[in-house]
Amino acid sequence: MTRFAPSPTGYLHLGHVVNAIYVWGLARALGGQVVLRIEDHDRLRCRAEYEAALLDDLAWLGFRPDVDVAPLVRQSDTPAIYERALAGLRRTQHVYACGCSRKEIGGQPYDGRCRGKGPDDGPGRGLRVQLGPATEHFIDALLGPVVQTPAEQCGDLLVRDRDGQWTYQFAVTVDDIRQGVTLVIRGADLASSTGRQMALARMLGRATAPAFVHHPLILDAQGAKLSKSARDTGVRELRAAGAGAPAVIGLAAALAGLTPDSAPVRASDVQRLFETPKPGPGLGS
Repeated sequence: MTRFAPSPTGYLHLGHVVNAIYVWGLARALGGQVVLRIEDHDRLRCRAEYEAALLDDLAWLGFRPDVDVAPLVRQSDTPAIYERALAGLRRTQHVYACGCSRKEIGGQPYDGRCRGKGPDDGPGRGLRVQLGPATEHFIDALLGPVVQTPAEQCGDLLVRDRDGQWTYQFAVTVDDIRQGVTLVIRGADLASSTGRQMALARMLGRATAPAFVHHPLILDAQGAKLSKSARDTGVRELRAAGAGAPAVIGLAAALAGLTPDSAPVRASDVQRLFETPKPGPGLGS
């Protein structure tokens, strides 16, 4: 089981299409299934019109989740699930309130300066869970063996921010457990999150970590990750210019190095790009 999990903070672009190709392509090639999750934990940036647009674009492209397995899930619809997960952490782990801003932390791993405070987050205070010194080991199907020490990378993990919102790291970890996700497929820019999510998942009771695939990103002319504001690579702009869905998928596949040219590819055929898989252990359905 894997998932396609966009955030409705902008419109879909070719980078999202690459992720969809990997998600549906690997799932179908391995005999697995895909669930669709809307990651709208950031209530300050997410908008209903972006969600409507991304669902429309996804359907137009032909990428359809297995709704018989699980219906569409929105993180904003399930606050009670996160509250229960947090309550479990409070019982078994050191959870404490933190009022530090990003500016105060200064882009460094959080040093635990608020550990002495109580567990009451209150207004203007977030919640962190203390991470031990353990080193996490996993084998990524594309990156190979990876070793991470979350306490050194990020320090104690923020699970709810100062605005009362669930953090990405916490919400996706809880969701992957409750949805039975056994294969996480996402961009290489999120590879650094893996160790901390594995540690958090164990705290939440997950016995076996999922398999991971972190695929290459499409970069812009400046070598940066594509932005949702990049109109020249936006799915809606390409549609308006007259491109068909197979042409858009074919272009994304070529830019990602999955095909030698930008010949059209239908969503129903993307598994063919992975039917002779490159060596790499750890994949499952």
